[in-house]
Amino acid sequence: MVALLASAIAVSCTGSGGAARDSTSGTKPAISEENPARTAAAVVPAASPNPTARRTLLFLGTSLTAGLGLDPDSAYPQRIQRKIDAAGLPYQVVNAGVSGETSAGLLRRLDWVLKQPADVIVVETGANDGLRGLPITATSSTIGSVLDRIRRDRPTAALLLVQMEAPPNMGPDYTRAFHAMFPTLAQEHGATLLPFLLDNVAGRTNLNQSDGIHPNNAGERIVTDNVWRALQPVLAR
Repeated sequence: MVALLASAIAVSCTGSGGAARDSTSGTKPAISEENPARTAAAVVPAASPNPTARRTLLFLGTSLTAGLGLDPDSAYPQRIQRKIDAAGLPYQVVNAGVSGETSAGLLRRLDWVLKQPADVIVVETGANDGLRGLPITATSSTIGSVLDRIRRDRPTAALLLVQMEAPPNMGPDYTRAFHAMFPTLAQEHGATLLPFLLDNVAGRTNLNQSDGIHPNNAGERIVTDNVWRALQPVLAR
């Protein structure tokens, strides 16, 4: 993970209100925590040949979930939709990723996001907290509040939490505590822990966009597989 992971987290944070460069389609505006007028656009149902009567799979996350710098149908949640359709599973994906969002930002918009139905909810948050060096106790408390709110408002939904990592320049004590926070939260709140989102992608130039930060299409396929391996058994229950 090393330095590129730190950079990936950095741009996820500083990307709010900015733009990502895509080699095929030029500059795309980022959906930003600081730009609430664009937040509604972050909730993107994935294309599905027959969404009628399907259950809802909701992804909450940062620019890594929003697919910053990729075509809209190339972000990993949209790729998950294609895997769902190929497997014949009755789910419709909604991508509610927002670039630059901290865990506190997610908590602030959660009531609005949860107005829609959700049967399975995947939470990817916290990396921007780590970049900013926020106290682990504060981030843990906020993510815990996110999970509690989901449990309160969607008590029957399956809940999954994505493992994220802090940049190594925060020091070994901080990065170890940050890493350990996620399995602890998952256990305490009855969530399924998904693997680190950028496993086998971070730090590999050929798997990232020209910014060296966000996954390119090849990297996004690996990210999709990282999520799908743990998510598919939940959807198949």
